[in-house]
Amino acid sequence: MSDDPHKLTGAYAVDALDDLERARFEQHLSGCEDCRAEVAELRETAALLAETVATPPPASLRDSVLAGISQIRPLPPELPASSPQEAPRSAPAGAGRRRMPLLVAAALAVLVGVGAMIVAPWADDEPRLTAAEQVLRAADAEHVFLDLGEAGRATVTRSKSQDRAVITTEDMVSAPEGKAYELWFQTPEDDMVPAGMMPDSADQTVVLDGPAAEAVAVGITIEPEGGSPEPTTEPIALFDLTEAT
Repeated sequence: MSDDPHKLTGAYAVDALDDLERARFEQHLSGCEDCRAEVAELRETAALLAETVATPPPASLRDSVLAGISQIRPLPPELPASSPQEAPRSAPAGAGRRRMPLLVAAALAVLVGVGAMIVAPWADDEPRLTAAEQVLRAADAEHVFLDLGEAGRATVTRSKSQDRAVITTEDMVSAPEGKAYELWFQTPEDDMVPAGMMPDSADQTVVLDGPAAEAVAVGITIEPEGGSPEPTTEPIALFDLTEAT
């Protein structure tokens, strides 16, 4: 996965990320207005392509497009400077947003030039579920709810078939200053395995890092910012997955 999540808008829009990459990018997406706008534009473009009918593209097109859009993040468009005699020009709508990845824009230009659009071979009739939605909607989804009192409420959902778990919080208070909430899987041997950090947000849905099928519990501890390799405090919440319903 790229160190810069802003580079993944194109790959996310065409569902070219794996489950873990998708989950991490969605956490970034919740707090990045520019990326949300760009993803919406790219999905609209992909929908237009999927609704048209034309000759199939070469087999190499998908791989080359996916390889390119995961790496390219174009700069914002440059607007010509107004001369002193000219009245200032109004910026076009959306000028503040970053343009769609160059490969997608170039492909659209070529398709319009020849008077036809190619159906994206990977486009689905139904929108793909996010990593969190796959767990929450799984037929074998198991739920454990905890009321944390003044700290809020939280539910852990685990799907053994998906081998993943999701935590959903409501009205959860922020961690103390200089600290952060860290998630853990408890193994059958009672080891606590790091499962990611929780964003500082009252209402959130977070996919835990790592396999969940064999875990017996999910814990939350208060750790230094950036997390710890092992718990340094007692869990403020421990979700017993053996009692999941």
